[in-house]
Amino acid sequence: MKRYILTQLAVIAAILFVRWSFYTVDAAEYVYVTVLGQHTETFDGGTNGAGLKFGWPWPIQQVQRLDRRLQQFDLGAFEQLTHEGETVDKILVIEAYVCWKIPDDKAVDKFVKQMGSPEKAREILSRSINSRLGALIGQKRMDDLVSTAPDPKSGRKHVDVAAEQIRAMVLEDVRKEAIDYGIDLVDIRMRRFNHPGNVRDSIFQRISTERRKEAARYESDGKRQASDILAKADAEVRERLATARAEEVRIMSEADRAAMLIRNDAYKQDPEFYKFLKDMEELQNIVGGKNTMLLLSTHRPMFEALFTPPRPKIDAPNGKKKGDK
Repeated sequence: MKRYILTQLAVIAAILFVRWSFYTVDAAEYVYVTVLGQHTETFDGGTNGAGLKFGWPWPIQQVQRLDRRLQQFDLGAFEQLTHEGETVDKILVIEAYVCWKIPDDKAVDKFVKQMGSPEKAREILSRSINSRLGALIGQKRMDDLVSTAPDPKSGRKHVDVAAEQIRAMVLEDVRKEAIDYGIDLVDIRMRRFNHPGNVRDSIFQRISTERRKEAARYESDGKRQASDILAKADAEVRERLATARAEEVRIMSEADRAAMLIRNDAYKQDPEFYKFLKDMEELQNIVGGKNTMLLLSTHRPMFEALFTPPRPKIDAPNGKKKGDK
């Protein structure tokens, strides 16, 4: 009976030995192998290292698995003042994320010895990146990070250019540091930056007050400009009216002068006939109205001209009357 139990225990021990001596390597991972705490081998599942492996059973041999694919994690949100000063509307909450990976099996040894685990790597990278992001954002003004105006050099939005500059500088600095840890820092992206939630109401109220002041200033400037335009228009109207009246007087004077010359010339040609026409005009003015009624004797000098009109003068030796062709 005792021998049977020992046999069963030996079989179980053999099974456990065999089970713990074999392990697999997946194509998406690195496998870091140590024997009695000493590193012996690193398998890269992406370069023909995947498959079934044999080694010493645990705890003699230990196997640590690390993801060889691109990994991503979110940085913890943190508050940062911009360059303007310590006011609530100049505080931003920064949220970003990081993409990283272990570049090859040679970097695995550095990573295990320096970091130990992906969780430790995320913790160290978060501290380093957040400190650099905070330092760079602290050098920027709020308008650099929220303005949608185009950048004069590239034509892109100013905020996009500022965010890209910050990203490039942080990525360059932290990447150099991450190489010593066996990490390839692929990218850093700012997910968003916003005002803290507990101060947004006061910020919106302050913005509303400033906008009302700005609106009042624009309205005052508009009224002043309208008054200036009206005064200028009135002055221009007066100037043009004065010019027009002066031109009217000049034209009327020239017309009166021309009419006087024509009358004088007509009078010189036939004074008697000219007097007759003037008498007829005067008579027309007197009796020309529709409701005018005059009871006059025909023995009046005014009417005598109607019966004995003057005859045109003869000014040519051949007997033609003046005005005949």
